[in-house]
Amino acid sequence: MTSKELQKRIYDNKVKHNFNLTNIEQEFCLLYGEVGEAYDAWLKKKGKDELGSELADIAIYLYGLAELLDYDLGAEMEKKMAINEKRVYKKVKGVLVKE
Repeated sequence: MTSKELQKRIYDNKVKHNFNLTNIEQEFCLLYGEVGEAYDAWLKKKGKDELGSELADIAIYLYGLAELLDYDLGAEMEKKMAINEKRVYKKVKGVLVKE
């Protein structure tokens, strides 16, 4: 399955369950909440399965948001990785900074 197909599948599931399709601010907040849940699962060492499930929730919200906003997230990730792979970093006072 391509990333665009996955986005469509996630969107179709939102439609099927009558989930939010218009309030983008709410979707960002829900995504943020899922990141918090994943961090909590990792912090409390709740187990690989639970953390994996929370990471999947993050991806589902992210791919769903991309579909709502009409972005092909896979294509956007490929473009961004091409940029990131060419970046050069240096340490400044122990912190990596882009040159």
